[in-house]
Amino acid sequence: MRVLIVSDAWHPQVNGVVTCLQALVDELGALGHEIRVLSPLDFRCMPCPSYPEIPLAWNLWKVGQLIERFAPDCVHLATEGPLGWAARRWLKRRGLRFSSAIHTRFPEYVHTRWPWVPLSWGYAYLRRFHRLSQAVLVSTARMRDEFAAARIERLRIWCKGVDTQVFQPRGERGVRAVFLYVGRLAAEKNIEAFLALDLPGEKRVVGDGPLRAQLQANYPEAKFLGYQHGEALARSYAAANVLVFPSKTDTYGLVMVEALACGTPVAAFPVAGPLDVLEPGVTGVMHEDLRQACLDALLLDRARCAERAALQSWRVCAQEFLGMQVCLQGRPLRLDKPATVTG
Repeated sequence: MRVLIVSDAWHPQVNGVVTCLQALVDELGALGHEIRVLSPLDFRCMPCPSYPEIPLAWNLWKVGQLIERFAPDCVHLATEGPLGWAARRWLKRRGLRFSSAIHTRFPEYVHTRWPWVPLSWGYAYLRRFHRLSQAVLVSTARMRDEFAAARIERLRIWCKGVDTQVFQPRGERGVRAVFLYVGRLAAEKNIEAFLALDLPGEKRVVGDGPLRAQLQANYPEAKFLGYQHGEALARSYAAANVLVFPSKTDTYGLVMVEALACGTPVAAFPVAGPLDVLEPGVTGVMHEDLRQACLDALLLDRARCAERAALQSWRVCAQEFLGMQVCLQGRPLRLDKPATVTG
């Protein structure tokens, strides 16, 4: 099959969406399919206000030309940004089917950055974007139920995986306890809930984002290591005693699965994401008192963490995605016969 993925999140961005899509592209390619990612790299872009690391494409009139040139068998809209909307509009005008995904809690993220924006506006935005999608892919049953309560329809569960060839246990820990955070340094990640804790040992932060300078100034005792990838990231996970996941707005949290694959247990709040990924008392500790969760997680068996994570694979994830695309299309895309769709 010729699979087109449209995403406003792509390299050189570093986040869970990009990690997931790159793994999907790699696995589908290995299975013999032809993949094209339509991303900001194909367009002229401007930086996102308040988050310049995120590029926003603006010469969107190219979208239709690029879709026609690739002539896909199926189209998946991975994000609800400018590219996602432009592709949706072009597909709608021609009566062509597509799937979409909710990778992030968009309403909560917007509300965190701009508290005067009501959550109801964010969910109205999501409903409108995904209204014509043949299937809206979400990571967990909990997310399916929550988004269904927000009146988003045709939700389907699409599980995520981990690269166990890269992320695996290593004996690299020192004498001092190491508490690690991995992710964007942005307001919605609630990272200060971790950095402000009184914990024994050392705090390390892997990642970057708009809050880095402020956080480094406010918490000089923590080590800020910037972005890491592949083997370097795997070594950071393995060198930590606990991964601390302070976010309360994630839909999943791939970094938790990567840490577990390296044998590192997780401390988190008992919210969606951790509740779906962690097995309490086995792979992580969830508690409203994050400090207590961190201390209790030090006692967990690292071997059992790695065993649980090893059961998840990106190949299975890719095969599930492909199976859904085959079922959803029902007929091949016909780019030569425009049609009109209302709604």
